[in-house]
Amino acid sequence: MGKQPHLLVGPGYVHDVALLPGDPGRVDRIADRCDERETVAENREYRVVNAAYDGRPLTVCSTGIGSPSAAIAVEELAAVGVETVVRVGTTGALQAGIEIGDVVVATGAAKDEGTSRRYEAATVPAVPDHETLSALVDAAAGRDAPVHVGPVATDDAFYAETDEHVAAWNDAGLLCVEMEAAAIFTVARRKGLGAGAICTVDGNLIEGTQKGETDAEELPEQAKDNVGRAIEIALEAATQL
Repeated sequence: MGKQPHLLVGPGYVHDVALLPGDPGRVDRIADRCDERETVAENREYRVVNAAYDGRPLTVCSTGIGSPSAAIAVEELAAVGVETVVRVGTTGALQAGIEIGDVVVATGAAKDEGTSRRYEAATVPAVPDHETLSALVDAAAGRDAPVHVGPVATDDAFYAETDEHVAAWNDAGLLCVEMEAAAIFTVARRKGLGAGAICTVDGNLIEGTQKGETDAEELPEQAKDNVGRAIEIALEAATQL
C-alpha cells in the first residue's frame, strides 16, 4: 500500500491513537505539550505530527472544518493502522449556563450534516465507543472548571444555523453544536475504530455570545485559555487507551 492521497501517510507512519483538532495550528499546540514530536506530513488542511505524552506514542492530525474533510481523515488514518480517534475541538453551547471556556465531552451526536448520511441511515446513532468515552470522562474528573458530559449536534452549515435550528437543539437537550463529531463517530464505528470527542465552548448560541463577538480574533480569551485544558484531558485519556 502506498501513501493515502490526502494525508500523505502510509502504513507505519502513524501511531494507533490519533487526536484530531480541526485547526492545523492546534496540532502544534497539542504537540508542544508532548515529550517529543516529528512532523510526518502536511497537505491542504491536513497536518500530521507524531509525538509522545507521558511515554505514550500518539499521532495528532488536523481535519479542517466540517464533516467531509473529517471523514476523509478518519478513512485514511484507519487505512494505515490507527485504532482510536479523538476529536479535540471547539463548540457553541446550546443550553443556558454553559459558559465560554467550559468543556464538553460528547456522548453522541445528532446527524445534522450530510456526510454520515452517505454512509448509513440517519436513524443509526452516531456515538463514541464506551472505552474512549470513559477515558475522556475519567481524565476530566476533578478538574477545576466545569466539564459537561452529554449529547451534541453536528451541523455542516455554519451560516445557516437559524433560530429555529437552535431552538430545536435546545429543546432536545443537546449541549452544544459543532461540525465534525457525527461523521467521526460514524466512520470510526464502521471501520472498527474507537472514537471520542472533547470540545471547548467558544460561545453560547442561547445567550447570544457567538464565536468572534467577544474578541477580535477567532476565540474569546477564556476559550483560548481553556482549550489547553481540553488538550490536557485528551492527552491524559490517550495514555489510558
